[in-house]
Amino acid sequence: MSILAGGIMIGLAALAAGVGNGLLFSRYLEGITRQPEARGTLFGQAMITLGLVEALPIISIAFGILVLFKIIG
Repeated sequence: MSILAGGIMIGLAALAAGVGNGLLFSRYLEGITRQPEARGTLFGQAMITLGLVEALPIISIAFGILVLFKIIG
């Protein structure tokens, strides 16, 4: 059962990261097309948000690996 739980955690973390990054950069490109002069500001904000979006899947993958190898749970 822990193999299934670990696999689900890792798979959903990868899915969430893909969806989050897709939404982030689609909004970033939309912002650039609306206001090209704000490109530098938007880039900095997009990179900070990218770090926040990627933090949760990385933590989830780590817990998934721990569950997968029965270190916890």
